[in-house]
Amino acid sequence: MTNSFALISGSLFLAIGIGAGAFGAHALENTLTPERLDTWKTAVDYQMWNALGLLLISLISQNFGIELNWSKWLIFSGILIFSGSLYILCLTGISWLGAITPIGGVCLILGWVLIAIRLINQST
Repeated sequence: MTNSFALISGSLFLAIGIGAGAFGAHALENTLTPERLDTWKTAVDYQMWNALGLLLISLISQNFGIELNWSKWLIFSGILIFSGSLYILCLTGISWLGAITPIGGVCLILGWVLIAIRLINQST
């Protein structure tokens, strides 16, 4: 994944996350159960934090010449799978989507672990 694509993706994920947060707080507040509203908020939180992370690792990669392509793809995919499955679950009630969410979580975790490994190897 190029740094430009990651920066654009991270920025768009942030914009969508802000919109999703507002949508959840205003349009879904009286529609979703409190449990589903918490699920929606979790999706927004993970999307926002990891989108910021995607921007950060792209800047690290760009400015320090450290190749972090796998990490960028894993975090990008993790945002789509984790937050996306939770959004769809909340909007449709399709409960089996909850089984997909952990795949996104694993992608996010692996992305961050690979960054740590790469940075440790880079510093030695």
